[in-house]
Amino acid sequence: MGVYLRPERLDQALDALSAQPLTILAGGTDFYPGRVGRPLDDDVLDITALGALRGIEDRGDHWRIGALATWSDLVRADTPPAFDGLKDAAREIGGLQIQNTGTLAGNLCNASPAGDGAPVLLALDANVALASAMGKRALPVADFISGNRKTALEPGELVVGITVPKPAPGAAGNFLKLGARKYLVISIAMVAIVIEPEEAPAGAVVGNARVAVGACAPVSKRLGLLEDALAGQKLDQALGEIATESHLRGELSPIDDIPGSADYRWSAALTLLQRGLSALGEKLGSA
Repeated sequence: MGVYLRPERLDQALDALSAQPLTILAGGTDFYPGRVGRPLDDDVLDITALGALRGIEDRGDHWRIGALATWSDLVRADTPPAFDGLKDAAREIGGLQIQNTGTLAGNLCNASPAGDGAPVLLALDANVALASAMGKRALPVADFISGNRKTALEPGELVVGITVPKPAPGAAGNFLKLGARKYLVISIAMVAIVIEPEEAPAGAVVGNARVAVGACAPVSKRLGLLEDALAGQKLDQALGEIATESHLRGELSPIDDIPGSADYRWSAALTLLQRGLSALGEKLGSA
């Protein structure tokens, strides 16, 4: 049996991390399944007693999602419509037991290419808050997840939360996921969209769009070319017609595997993009 620590203060946790390498345990929804059939001999830092890392809060110019906030906490939180895509993702993460235990921060730290949280947090322009005994820093989600199962966490660092800048008034988001079934499944492709509307003489148009795709590259990706093409477009159901395969090429690199072929992922990602944009265009255009 390895070392097991469960501190009650953040400074104690950071001091422990600075003293030796430790496996961080929060929800445990990846930790325990990855160790089935073998002894639990890791040196563990259990952070579940760190009350300062709980909660989802409006902090004026941004939202803070604590590192121990669960998917169920998110679903229950009183957040603006820009977070609707993140809530959609939360409702499709495993079953209720997983949603009640698993954390958003843990999902990012797992850094799976099919992790449902990453594309939505990318579309929300989220940052990851990090702390160590040496100080604090923040990284955009795109810089925090550096590859398949790889993050920018330095030795001695702990993710203490996720921050999301306040979206513009009227902003809304959504999330679409394709798998072999609705729940308890690894994504074949997924899409997250956040649109900030703007008033124009002819009606509501796209003021700013942030679009991200997951499970179609080693890391989730923002689609800059599509975001540029959407700017200024009329908000209605036809918005989905803007997205074409050319907006995906050069950004994504899907693979062939058991859940789906690369060609299937290309097609699925485009279809999800078109559906998601059409739904948001209709919703915001009629608001």
